[in-house]
Amino acid sequence: MVVGDDGSGPGLTAAGDTRVTALGARLRRLKFDELPQLWNVFKGDMSLVGPRPELPLYVESYNSSQQKIVRVRPGLTDRASIDFRWEEELLAQCVDPQQFYREKVLPRKLALNLEYIEKISLKNDLLLICGTVRSLLSAPTDNNPIP
Repeated sequence: MVVGDDGSGPGLTAAGDTRVTALGARLRRLKFDELPQLWNVFKGDMSLVGPRPELPLYVESYNSSQQKIVRVRPGLTDRASIDFRWEEELLAQCVDPQQFYREKVLPRKLALNLEYIEKISLKNDLLLICGTVRSLLSAPTDNNPIP
């Protein structure tokens, strides 16, 4: 991000956000911006697979069922990361990206995270890791992850 601009504007970034540098946009597109989080995995603060951390402003609005998500160790990848691989582009198409995220994207991500928690297993984690690798190697699609 542009120096000093990370605290300005919304917590979400859509494709074309002026706060993101050209190099940053490339790193984000390839998901290389997530690599420093491997340190958190090595420290034990995160796991490879688990619900992605969410902005506190959204976590505050979780209902009691959704609160289960914050009790699980966060991960580098999850089903929502795969389904919403091109989230920045999706948000860039919206008149109000924050509202769209709150009303459409976040509920879907939360549902996927709750489903993951109910079915935690080594097999499912391995499938999610393979799915993540496949998604990183794939081109953008027109598939809309919002049913």
